[in-house]
Amino acid sequence: MLLEIKNIKVSYGAAEVVKGISLQVDKGKTVCLLGANGAGKSTTLRAISSLVPLTSGGIYFDGQRIDGLPPHHVVQRGVTHVMEERRLFCEMSVQENLEMGAYLQGDQRKLKESLEEVLSIFPALEKKLNQRAGTLSGGEQQMAAIGRALMSRPRLLLMDEPTLGLSPLLCETVMDCTIEIRRRGTSLLLSEQNAELALLASDEGYILRLGEIVLHGSSKELITDEGVRKAYLGI
Repeated sequence: MLLEIKNIKVSYGAAEVVKGISLQVDKGKTVCLLGANGAGKSTTLRAISSLVPLTSGGIYFDGQRIDGLPPHHVVQRGVTHVMEERRLFCEMSVQENLEMGAYLQGDQRKLKESLEEVLSIFPALEKKLNQRAGTLSGGEQQMAAIGRALMSRPRLLLMDEPTLGLSPLLCETVMDCTIEIRRRGTSLLLSEQNAELALLASDEGYILRLGEIVLHGSSKELITDEGVRKAYLGI
């Protein structure tokens, strides 16, 4: 088991947003978190990255407890986070944005290897390395944001709403990239409102409602479950 979340709770002031959830991600697997806005998906990912504190429970990565660590220590352990809405440095070049993801490496040879690896996954970025990131299309910006996270060579990649605001074709392209990333050895935990695409690209799914897990199963089971299809897939 790579990631294990045990009964975590997270509050913003008096409002409890995550209400005692437990989940796990095994090595080499992709797991998706599904649910409407306000279900607690983004907060769960932020808790894993130590961007918000827990009020109770624990988060374990490769058997070691990581909640309470500074965020950059979580990255050093092998967990990186692609935030919602990409959050690139728009005035910097695409290459500078990508290299920011490798700031903990300090090894030029590894940095070059990481850049080559990212460009092999996202070849559309190769001709735009010197272009300002803010001038990229929405799909290209998402590729750059994912690429930046991959530059640190994570063992677990957290992705928050990776298809948000993208056309249907680009949504499929991004999800195809997650399959390729997993094929190359990185496990993934992704939060996504596009339930059907997320289930097609993942091994397991957890459905959240108002901060609680209401359903968990293999992606194949969930995508064929009549209740799930009606409530979350619009079928």
